[in-house]
Amino acid sequence: MVAVPKLYPRATVKRIVKAHSRRSISKNADILVFLDYMLFLQELMREASISSKKSGEKGISGKSVRKVTETTLRKFKG
Repeated sequence: MVAVPKLYPRATVKRIVKAHSRRSISKNADILVFLDYMLFLQELMREASISSKKSGEKGISGKSVRKVTETTLRKFKG
């Protein structure tokens, strides 16, 4: 049987979330935070890709990511 490596350190995510929220978190809240973060990154890269293609760039640059960061953050504001 092959051991599956951990995808992310759950204890670290829990500690960070607890420190920023100053509240206790439920047992699986760290998983939801991680999944929401991954969805945010996926959407950010998709929007940056669209932005870079519209401006005629061959690939995604830091400039195209910075350009769409604010609008993508607004979509994910809860």
